[in-house]
Amino acid sequence: MPRIRQSDVEEVKSRTNIADIVGERVALKSAGVGSMKGLCPFHDEKSPSFHVRQQVGFYHCFGCGASGDVYSFLREMDHVSFTEAVERLAGRIGYTLHYEDGGAAPETSGRSRLYAANTAAAEFFRSQLLTPDAEAARRFLGERGFDAGAAAHFGVGFAPKGWDGMLKALTAQGFTREELTNAGLVSAGQRGVYDRFRGRLVWPIRDVTGQTIGFGARRLFDDDKGPKYLNTPETPIYKKAQVLYGLDLAKRDIARGDPRRVVVVEGYTDVMACHLAGVTTAIATCGTAFGAEHIKTLRRVMGDDSAAGEVVFTFDGDEAGQKAALRAFSEDSRFTAQTFVAVAPDGLDPCDLRLQRGDAAVRGLLDAKVPMFEFAIDRKLSGYDLATVEGQVGALRAAAPIVAEIRDPLLRPGYERVLARRLGMDPTDVHRQVRAAASGAAHGRREATPEPVVAPDAPPIAQVRVADLPRTAEVALERDALMGMLQYGHQVDATLLSRALVHAFAHPGLDAVRAAIAAVPDHTRVGWVTPAIDSVREPYRALANELLMMPFPARDESGAVASATDLCRRLIMRGIDREKHELLGAVQRVPAESDGGRALRLRLRDLDAERQVFAES
Repeated sequence: MPRIRQSDVEEVKSRTNIADIVGERVALKSAGVGSMKGLCPFHDEKSPSFHVRQQVGFYHCFGCGASGDVYSFLREMDHVSFTEAVERLAGRIGYTLHYEDGGAAPETSGRSRLYAANTAAAEFFRSQLLTPDAEAARRFLGERGFDAGAAAHFGVGFAPKGWDGMLKALTAQGFTREELTNAGLVSAGQRGVYDRFRGRLVWPIRDVTGQTIGFGARRLFDDDKGPKYLNTPETPIYKKAQVLYGLDLAKRDIARGDPRRVVVVEGYTDVMACHLAGVTTAIATCGTAFGAEHIKTLRRVMGDDSAAGEVVFTFDGDEAGQKAALRAFSEDSRFTAQTFVAVAPDGLDPCDLRLQRGDAAVRGLLDAKVPMFEFAIDRKLSGYDLATVEGQVGALRAAAPIVAEIRDPLLRPGYERVLARRLGMDPTDVHRQVRAAASGAAHGRREATPEPVVAPDAPPIAQVRVADLPRTAEVALERDALMGMLQYGHQVDATLLSRALVHAFAHPGLDAVRAAIAAVPDHTRVGWVTPAIDSVREPYRALANELLMMPFPARDESGAVASATDLCRRLIMRGIDREKHELLGAVQRVPAESDGGRALRLRLRDLDAERQVFAES
């Protein structure tokens, strides 16, 4: 298989801002000069430890240790090959790749073909919405307040009733039946392969980057015996437990909001209604309940690292909607943001609310939100007759575990008082029951959590990190100098940088990083940091990653470059001083008039002159 020319690999990387690529999936904010941070997409965390440095094109998580360049990020996030990652970024910037030995571009592999097939299918469905056969689909949209512009904005289309209309259209474009099957676009039956979506209104489902990964389809005709809504099955690129419809459209306004707010609704038309009414941060799940994986995705987009954000769940007023709200409550503790529930008057969903009462009513729905804990408490109490002592006691026992789940020490007493008022009971009795529920829950967690099993012969993990370094002036100089070299070395004079890397460092870990940097032939080349860090011997590679990503003490970029330059000079002068000290000792042992003695004195003179130059520069 032809390989992409290395020069092209480097050129694409140099033209790609890693913060733009990461920022499509993770809300990033400034973390000092040249650094941005957010919640790590590779592990679940409450506070941000994931840092991105645009200038060096590198990311590192201080929590889980994940690190790499923009290609590594795409490979880990999207499970694509290195070649696919390069090709995807090249296509993004419109760069034509060249392959070794003059080879042609290889056949696009696996996952890329699935993305391409879904994109082609979306175009096919959109074109079909304009045909005479799609009258029922256009009528469905019109009856719900959506015109042609709204349909185009959300990419809504129509799957014709025929057996294999889409299949024929896409195979004519070069897609194989196997690819279309793997993409979940066609199914196989006794009569052969046929379109999965037929005679239905179709919504494209996109990932957070805007790539079409699947579809949701609504039944239109009475002779369709399938489910009311039919979604793409699980595929290598479509995982319903992680997908949120509308997130690609909502993410920008979510990140810009103050506070950052997400509105979770129940269906495709509800998302459309909210966005058209001005609630542009609305999203929905796709054929599954709101769960832990959805929360991880949302938290990364929100930058959910404080209690300032809001997640508002809107549910139908019927029993199914109430149950969905309580399921969402069961995951509430995974959010750092505050969670609320908003139920429209008369139990209307956002789509019907917009139709009957207008856009302002949809926006006003958010003003009627109530805290999730309060909603959950009221739902528990609704099943008891609070006019009787037995009902009050039963309600207290049912609601106390909910209040016990409140971890905020300032909120819990307030909700205990709320519960006491609802029940008409003594606050002391309520507090006692909540405390007992909290104690029981904690005991249950201890019982359910097994002790980790460690193999007796497993070698200990001994990764050296910055926090492990000795706190001496000499080590501090080496540490800060390496930070400056890794982060701003491409802007430091090349001769000065190389001279500063000549002498060994006192700390073995820092010296391992120094040796890896010194081995790089060209520190001005884009992306030199990645292979340098990869070449650091263990157990010091994590140390190198941290030195690259730690905030460098400077007010701005020019100050950082000046500081890095000064640190290099200090290293050089330290090396000169060490050599001079060794020579002075040697002079005492060698006769002054010997050739060796004269050579030593000449070298001492040269060192004094050299040090003077660096001291004055």
